[in-house]
Amino acid sequence: MIWLLIVVFVVTLLLRFPIAFALGLACLAYVIGEGIPLVILPLKMYSGIDVFVLLSIPGFILAGNIMNHGGLTDRIINFSNRLLGHIRGGLALANIGASMLFAGISGTAVADTASLGSVMIPAMKREGYPVAFSAAVTASSSTVGPIIPPSVPMIIAGTLTGLSVGRLFLAGAIPGLMIGVGLLLVTYFIAKKRNYPKLEKSSPGEMIKGFLDAFWAILMMIIILFGIVGGIFTPTEASIIAVLYALLVGAFIYRKIKWNMISGIVIDSMKTSASLMVLVGFANIFGWILIIEQVPQELAATLLDITDTPWILLLLINLILIMVGTFMETIAALLIMFPLLLKVATSVGVDPIQFAVIAVLNLIIGLTTPPVGVCLFVASSIGNISMGKVVQAIWPFLLVCLAVLLLVTYVPQISLFLPGLFYD
Repeated sequence: MIWLLIVVFVVTLLLRFPIAFALGLACLAYVIGEGIPLVILPLKMYSGIDVFVLLSIPGFILAGNIMNHGGLTDRIINFSNRLLGHIRGGLALANIGASMLFAGISGTAVADTASLGSVMIPAMKREGYPVAFSAAVTASSSTVGPIIPPSVPMIIAGTLTGLSVGRLFLAGAIPGLMIGVGLLLVTYFIAKKRNYPKLEKSSPGEMIKGFLDAFWAILMMIIILFGIVGGIFTPTEASIIAVLYALLVGAFIYRKIKWNMISGIVIDSMKTSASLMVLVGFANIFGWILIIEQVPQELAATLLDITDTPWILLLLINLILIMVGTFMETIAALLIMFPLLLKVATSVGVDPIQFAVIAVLNLIIGLTTPPVGVCLFVASSIGNISMGKVVQAIWPFLLVCLAVLLLVTYVPQISLFLPGLFYD
């Protein structure tokens, strides 16, 4: 009856059901079709979310919302502008720089696109940048978010496999910086070629002032990363520290958060967290069904029948994950595909930490890959421009991300160097 699971899942996706409901209805159809007691659904759903490290996700989501309302994000953008704004295409460079700094807390590409895009795309339009270019820069730079730690997809990958979240965070740091630097270089060359505008150069004093204004926001990411890596606190404890830190800075240092705002921020974060946890729960049922139907073993056998050459097998896995990432939300795709493909990758000697980075990179690149990348929709909506024009502008940035993906895939030390340095 595995065909019933797949048919219901695909049909509900085509009917534009939310991914969580598509998973849930597909699982319900399978359970009824197989005559399995319905009580298995809540039991498996609960077991999927009854994982301590998953508690960090609502914490990081709440911390990101507090940053947005508390002025921390604005100061990161301002510092990036003062640092990079005087270079040709400086506002676009500042957009990417802000993503690299802010992404460490938001942890998701869509959140980065929506949060920074709502500020940077209108600002770039006012300065004379083409709207398509502005939206493309914003969407592509959002791919840094789920790679640079802390990262929600890395937490999910660790939860699914028992891998160290601290190791996964460190494994994503260098690839994330490579994408960021690559996007900066491409943006600069495009801006110089097309003579895009630049801001007046900030004085050293203004740059220092911008850094000091953003200092508390930057310090937050340093505390979280080194606290987890140093074993001072767990990812879950780090998320709570992030919430308290962002709240104290936003309320008492930047004085942007008023106490009557907190309930609204918490409710918004609860809605986002709840939808994500429902998705995780249904995905656990979906994964359980795939296991009892022996889909992982069949998929591994099929791919290994095609080839057992590691570099060709990894190329096939990359193509599969990018295609999945173009139409499926990152967390959902990770929950479904990562355990299936991890077994295949490790069977030919790929390190599981390296493969986690490969999987996350593929899926977030899919978010900016035509024709249906979610971040493209968000950026085009904010810029009030057609999706087609954004797609035309995004190709140079997409090629950078794909180049980094290939390097991470075939040069293991890019992702394994920092975990080996700190943990081995």
